[in-house]
Amino acid sequence: MNTSSPQASANILMVDDTAANLQLLTGMLKGRGYKVRPVSSGEMALRAVETHAPDLILLDISMPEMDGYEVCRRLKADERWRDIPVLFISALSDTEDKVRAFQAGGVDYVGKPFQFEEVDARVRTHLALHRQQQELKANYDRLQDMERLRDNLTHMIAHDMRSPLLALQLSLGLLGSDIPIGEVDTAAVLENARLGVTILIDMVSQMLDVSRMEAGKMELKREPCDLVAIAKDALAALRPLAETRTLAVATAAPVAATCDRDLIRRVIANLVGNAIKFTATSGHIAVAAIADEDRIRVTVTDDGTGIPPDKHRLVFEKFGQVADRSHGSGSGLGLTFCKMAVEAHGGTIGLESAPGRGSTFWFTLPIAAAETPAPAP
Repeated sequence: MNTSSPQASANILMVDDTAANLQLLTGMLKGRGYKVRPVSSGEMALRAVETHAPDLILLDISMPEMDGYEVCRRLKADERWRDIPVLFISALSDTEDKVRAFQAGGVDYVGKPFQFEEVDARVRTHLALHRQQQELKANYDRLQDMERLRDNLTHMIAHDMRSPLLALQLSLGLLGSDIPIGEVDTAAVLENARLGVTILIDMVSQMLDVSRMEAGKMELKREPCDLVAIAKDALAALRPLAETRTLAVATAAPVAATCDRDLIRRVIANLVGNAIKFTATSGHIAVAAIADEDRIRVTVTDDGTGIPPDKHRLVFEKFGQVADRSHGSGSGLGLTFCKMAVEAHGGTIGLESAPGRGSTFWFTLPIAAAETPAPAP
């Protein structure tokens, strides 16, 4: 009867210089579903570990040339192998021998002649403990990564909010100052204040929307929309940030798509805002929309610095810009929001870019469904 467990498919390295012992225990362990690699010397064991690290090692002590103690010490001295559990199996029964085995780094000790049920129970126990330790370490590493990202994100959000907050503070200060009304361009001051508030609201909305989409709680308000008109609205709101850069919609005729108007406007605004960051003040940024049979492809093209191919996979990842600040600033959620919003519509998003050749961000959306005529009375 096979009494295999979830860890029974584990890879076990069996080390013993006695062929009969190797054959007997290897056969028994294989009968329980384990993958067993038998070797007959310490040197062969070290080479086998180098070739493919096992999940557990059953190690004899009394072997010529290199005994089990030395094999274990060498394994524990190498950070690549030190976490592999080593179970000693030996005819040596003195307490001193057992203490030396644990001092060398062994996790358990089984005496010969052995009872297989005892060996199997100890193997199962240490494989389970090893798996739990690996999971604990992986969770700890992930927690450290998340804490680092959280700290970086907090810093980046504070940094990004500082500029619009300072602009808002300056605008309010000017309006409340003793400077004569005629010397203050009130309209310009109010526009700067409005822009600062808009940027802050967009940042907060972006973070909230990413969380809602991740939780599957974001409902789309689908309706037939003209993407050209949406793009023009997005560019109009960004012109104060563009300064002397040229923003243009390269498509003249209306292009209809079925989408959530506000979300797609923000997708285009995010992509254009991203392009503004990496385009010189004399640069050009163009938005275009091209209809196919059942899809519309929207592109945002700039003649900016471009993005190396090895960074392409990062740009749409959550906090990707936080993880790699060499090609961006910001909370790292803008392009993640774009990806999630487009995919929620059943579309796709991508990037074509190279250093010194600018970038083209693109996404696709379904074409607006034709209206069904009302039935004849």
